[in-house]
Amino acid sequence: MELDHVLLKTFVACIDAMSFTRAASLVHRSPAAVSMQIARLEEQIGARLFVRDTRNLALTRTGEELEGYARRILRLHDEAVEAFRRPDMAGSVTIGAPDDYISFVLPPVLRHFGALFPRVEIELVCAQSTALVPRVEKGEIDLAIVTRSAGMEGELIRREPMVWIASRDRVALERTPLPVALFEPGSQARAVVLAALGRGNVRYRSAYASFSYSALLTIVEAGLAVAAVTQISAPSSVACLTEEDGLPAVEPLDVILIRRPGSASIASNALAEAILDRSA
Repeated sequence: MELDHVLLKTFVACIDAMSFTRAASLVHRSPAAVSMQIARLEEQIGARLFVRDTRNLALTRTGEELEGYARRILRLHDEAVEAFRRPDMAGSVTIGAPDDYISFVLPPVLRHFGALFPRVEIELVCAQSTALVPRVEKGEIDLAIVTRSAGMEGELIRREPMVWIASRDRVALERTPLPVALFEPGSQARAVVLAALGRGNVRYRSAYASFSYSALLTIVEAGLAVAAVTQISAPSSVACLTEEDGLPAVEPLDVILIRRPGSASIASNALAEAILDRSA
C-alpha cells in the first residue's frame, strides 16, 4: 500500500471543513474531484473514512485512526519542503490582530511557522481592527489580521459566521430591554450587530462597549448581557443562542489579511502565505 500525499491533503481538508464543498475551496478543486479523491483513498485503505449524508459529515473509526497519521505525514512533508527551499531564512515580522483572532486563528499558524523557520522573530501586536489598519498603512506593522469594513482592501482568510452568546443560565434574556455587549464604535462587528437588532425590531440597551473580546466575554459570562461574536471565538463556557431565543441572524464577517505597503521581506511573505494556507 502507498498513501498518496495529495489524497491525504484532501482528506485532512475535509476533516477541517467537515464538508466536501468547503474542502474543495481549500485544495483548489471541484467538489466532485474531492469526492473522487476520497473514494480513491478509501479504496487504498480498504475501508470507509467518512459517514456522510446530505447535511452531515463525520469520521468513521478508520477515518479517526488515519487522521493522526495523515497530519503527521503532511507536517513532515511541509517541513522537508521548506527546509530545502528556504533553510536559512531569518529576520523579523510584526503582525497585529484583535485578541479573539490572536487566541483562535494564530496559534496553529505560528506553531507551524516557528517549527519551519526558528530564526524568524515574530512580534505580536494586540489591538482592534480599526487601530491596526492605519498602523499597517504607515508601515509600523508588516501584517495584520482584521475584520473587513466598507472599502477595505485585503486578502480573504475566511468568512466567519456570527453567533449570539449568553451565560449558561441565560439570565440576560429575561431582562427588558435586552442588555447587549457591543464592540467599540466604528467596528464592523458592532455595525452588523446593530443592523441585525434593527431588522429584528429588538428592544435593547447597550450594556457594555469595548474593543476587548476578553472583557466583553467576561460581561457575558457574568450574565450581565448577551453579545454576538464570531463562531470560531465562542467558547464552551457560554450558551450559543439561536433565532428561537428571539435574537435575529447577524451577517457574517470577512476576516482578511492586510500587508504593509511597499516591498515586503521574504519572512513577511512566508508568514502571510502560512496564514492564508492554514487559517481558511
